[in-house]
Amino acid sequence: MTENGNMVTRRILLLFLLTGLLALLIACRNTTESYDETFDAPGNWSTDNDAEVRGEVINGVYEFEIKADTLTTWTTAGQNFSDGWYEVEATQIGGPDNNLFGMVFRVNNETDDFYAFQISGDGYVWIGRYKNGGKTEATPIIGNWWFESPAVKQGSGLTNRLKVRAEAGNLIFYVNDQEVGRVTENSFARGDIGLIAGSLGEGGVLVQFDNFKVSPLGE
Repeated sequence: MTENGNMVTRRILLLFLLTGLLALLIACRNTTESYDETFDAPGNWSTDNDAEVRGEVINGVYEFEIKADTLTTWTTAGQNFSDGWYEVEATQIGGPDNNLFGMVFRVNNETDDFYAFQISGDGYVWIGRYKNGGKTEATPIIGNWWFESPAVKQGSGLTNRLKVRAEAGNLIFYVNDQEVGRVTENSFARGDIGLIAGSLGEGGVLVQFDNFKVSPLGE
């Protein structure tokens, strides 16, 4: 083979290698590793206990007690995900039914920007986008604000399972396996996961979370 022929062969081989590498990078970017948090150990979850809020891993759950009359707080896991199935079990243990609790995902821990999927003890749902922890923006991305849903189990002692299917900007939300909304929203592409709880005028909200899972879309 001539020298020019060798050069062409090398170029073709290089092109194949680059194409294969690109395909591998795309596959890695779109693949979500499985995550399963049972709260049997504290892990990376933050804890707090002051005059306004208590949050801690205790007895195999993460427990939030909101003592202040009007307060929203959250904790994160120290993870990083984009596409996937996100789900968590949430149980109101005590306090007023006019409350909020649920999950956050695609959290930027430096700016406190994230998506929030919240329910209330009296049967409502709020799905939206927080920027700067809600200080500059807390905007619903489905509905006008809170909306009522029969999918939510109301009152204390009942467990609700919240689940999100996230594929790029296509987000579908479920409560107890019933779809409660879907939207195309591209503000946040990836980030941490976490738990959120709050009081809406009366303190004493007590909620517990368990079995936070993230799994690939193919599962």
